[in-house]
Amino acid sequence: MDIALGNIACVTYESGMVSIEDFPTDKGPVWILGKKYDMKRQRHEAKVDVVSRLWMTYRRGFANIGGTGPTSDQGWGCMLRCGQMMLAQALICRHLGRDWRWSRSKPEENYIRILKMFLDRKDSPYSIQQIAQMGVGEGKSIGMWFGPNTVAQVLRKLAAFDNWSNLAVHVALDNTVVQEDIRKVCLASPTDPVKAPCESSECSRVLPNGTAEDTNCGAGAVSKERWRPVLLFIPLRLGLNEINAVYIQRLKRCFTLTQSLGVIGGKPNHAHYFIGFVGDELVYLDPHTTQPSTSTDKWGFLQDEGYHCEHACRMSIHNLDPSIALGYYCQDEADFQAWCRDIQQVIKEQDMSPMFELTEERPSHWPPFDPGHSSMEPSFEIRELDEEPTYDSDEEFELV
Repeated sequence: MDIALGNIACVTYESGMVSIEDFPTDKGPVWILGKKYDMKRQRHEAKVDVVSRLWMTYRRGFANIGGTGPTSDQGWGCMLRCGQMMLAQALICRHLGRDWRWSRSKPEENYIRILKMFLDRKDSPYSIQQIAQMGVGEGKSIGMWFGPNTVAQVLRKLAAFDNWSNLAVHVALDNTVVQEDIRKVCLASPTDPVKAPCESSECSRVLPNGTAEDTNCGAGAVSKERWRPVLLFIPLRLGLNEINAVYIQRLKRCFTLTQSLGVIGGKPNHAHYFIGFVGDELVYLDPHTTQPSTSTDKWGFLQDEGYHCEHACRMSIHNLDPSIALGYYCQDEADFQAWCRDIQQVIKEQDMSPMFELTEERPSHWPPFDPGHSSMEPSFEIRELDEEPTYDSDEEFELV
């Protein structure tokens, strides 16, 4: 591992002042996206994990969105950038694995391919341009602030065009996760039809694992459904104006599941991508830094240092705005079943209200579910979880 970690630390905000400090040793272990780190023995590993996550920030100097729109997302694009970070983590899990770590000197081909999908260009599938323009269909004109539910819905629609990842994206509705809906999404549109072997002994042979392989004919070709990896967004409101204290411990436990992609949300006026916690503090990546737009040079080389943050931030979980969206990635059906089992233990606590409902079947008053439809939302109105804040750019940083 060739990551220089001398300057990696945590940034904490107290009384409007910014201070840089290392992960504390007196508040217990640090959890980062389903992985637990003992700060007395695994401090270095935790830092490498944090710096390896893709960090999306405000950018300036890109082509006008829609041809005549803004050339920077400073002041309005923070939730869009947080959505990019969560999706990028899902793609890393999909193509590189959760244990992948960033290398400055030897970037992997799939890593570069993932990163290029988020460049600020209209032809990048998950660019700020694509997200902003797709948001118009969700009632958000270009330059408007998104809430967690809106950015989740937009990313769900954009993922349908990403044939390489073949990722199913599902957005839970009305604080309810319906297992049968997710199964339908994951089994829809198989990209790799599976051939059943021809029964002729001349056309098939037995592999070492005991299965038969069709060697030279297509007589047994059939379409077999395959389970696609799934990114699950769960938009929630855990209180009115502030997070309800009964949810705090359960929210922290959400980060401990191996399928965790973290949380998008924030504090009033600022969206953040939360990747873990230590004690009662949330660890997050902050998009409120403005960097020049990045593109590849004429040789296809990409400067990627600006997509990795050496200063993770921390804030008290009590300061979290109650409107959030949880994210989870399940690689296959067994992984999804394990998540269903484990999340039940997380969201419920004695007789207290659960964070959300996990049901096997769709509620009877909901309309039928069609995984192939362009919109997977019920016909009843879905209330956006957030009010549009007024931004104070004084708290933003700019890298030149």
